[in-house]
Amino acid sequence: MLPRESSSMPPPPNPAAYFPPPRVTLPSGLEILRTYSGAVIFLEILFGTLVWILVAATGIPLPLLQGWVMFVAVTSWFLSIVFLCVFLFGYANRIAVNWNQTDFLFHGTTFVCYFGAFLLQAATTSLHHFPRRFNSTAQEKVLSDHEYNISIAASIFAFATAVCYGCSTALALRRWRL
Repeated sequence: MLPRESSSMPPPPNPAAYFPPPRVTLPSGLEILRTYSGAVIFLEILFGTLVWILVAATGIPLPLLQGWVMFVAVTSWFLSIVFLCVFLFGYANRIAVNWNQTDFLFHGTTFVCYFGAFLLQAATTSLHHFPRRFNSTAQEKVLSDHEYNISIAASIFAFATAVCYGCSTALALRRWRL
């Protein structure tokens, strides 16, 4: 039989002691808006809002192409707002996550998706002169002149938003690797 000594068994480990603290290099609160990353995230939200408003204003004549553009624009817009709010309200210091890596993965993935959305929006814009139906005698275009102008603006802002996500990805990679 084993001897009954109270000191023979070590105390159970504290699970909280082994949980890594959050790794954050961005400031919390309104200070995040004074950094380059915070300013670029603000521009992502602003330009992203313009993209999905402009794409929706075209009436979405090609839902296969512009459906993806709308999905990427609205989803990225919403997730960017959530990401910014995590830092604005100080949740980044309370949630034990490597925020530098999360920042890089989020912005990198979003950059790739948004660049693809920009290409699809530009492709939609380039179809302006094609007829809506090839076997019809009516000369109705895929995009009216007004929709064409809106689609050009949407393409420009989609490119600007993709550039902002690319800049955020570069800044996040620099923070994550340092």
